[in-house]
Amino acid sequence: MADYLKPILLLCASNIFMTFAWYGHLKFANKPLLLVIIVSWLIAFAEYCLAVPANRMGHGIYSAAELKTIQEVITLSVFAGFSVLYLGESITINHMIGFAFICLGAFFVFKGPF
Repeated sequence: MADYLKPILLLCASNIFMTFAWYGHLKFANKPLLLVIIVSWLIAFAEYCLAVPANRMGHGIYSAAELKTIQEVITLSVFAGFSVLYLGESITINHMIGFAFICLGAFFVFKGPF
């Protein structure tokens, strides 16, 4: 597998864990807060086990700003799917416009200096 893809794939996997750690508990509002905090921390540990190597490997290929930008675009993509498929929420035109502006920002990060 190409070296430039490995960090991206690891960031995708880590963001799935992160999204469940941060938002998965919303479907379990009747559970004690301390329990969902502990479970979220355990899920977040798995996320860190993927994100840290992704950033370490990726920093030899991408700048820190590029890695962060990749991570943010992945986060938005994963979250959009999660909110629709897991939480049953809708993505509105306002959400899509906001996400498009963030992607436009990502374009400028990768475009390089003017």
